[in-house]
Amino acid sequence: MIEPILLSAARLSTFKADQLLTNASSFFFERDQRLFLVTSRHVMIDVPSEHFPDRIEIELHTDAGNMAQSIGFSVPLYRDGKSLWRQGSDSSGEVDVAVIELDRAALPATLAYQAFTPEHLLPCLKQVEVGSPLLIVGFPLGFHDTLHHMPVVRQAVIASSFGLRFQGQGYFLTDARTHRGTSGAPVVMRAPASHPGQTDALPWVLLGVHSARLDVGTRDLQQDEALGLNCAWYADVLMPLTEG
Repeated sequence: MIEPILLSAARLSTFKADQLLTNASSFFFERDQRLFLVTSRHVMIDVPSEHFPDRIEIELHTDAGNMAQSIGFSVPLYRDGKSLWRQGSDSSGEVDVAVIELDRAALPATLAYQAFTPEHLLPCLKQVEVGSPLLIVGFPLGFHDTLHHMPVVRQAVIASSFGLRFQGQGYFLTDARTHRGTSGAPVVMRAPASHPGQTDALPWVLLGVHSARLDVGTRDLQQDEALGLNCAWYADVLMPLTEG
């Protein structure tokens, strides 16, 4: 039996033509019969590091009865010079979340996956307490089950007040051990009995999108360990990003 949460995430690689650039994480979000791929915005483009891919490739399962069967599915990032993804922003500036719609007609007819929906989002941020246990589902350093093409999960807890956007930004903090390649991973919490998400095949609440590790610029690299804290952008940004 495959836990549904493991089928919600897809390993993502970025390319410039045929040149492999980076590895990252992503997940599926479904709304109004449309299927979107969600990841971090800096996976699609990152000016400071001169990261300018022109396509991404995700690994898809093609046989629900045999998880060893998969294909690489290429998604262009530009058409006629215009970007095909949508990136988030709020009153404080850019949000490190991006979505791109997947062409259902081009997807394998036997695609095996799970997708989050608007029903998996929280209607009120005050419903979650600091210290609540979480999972981050992704591909740290590209690591995964190479036979069955499955992600791994890291345990985490909420490390800042979930009802307050940390330092006025659109993210909250998690305490977890993370690595490069986890960018774009879903941050989830087991759905309480009162939440509609617990009645379906994916009994989790989608709280955020993992972005990056958070560090202190004044930290003494010789004496002080890294904080071990991470930024996760609130998942409610997916609603405006998937409208229309």
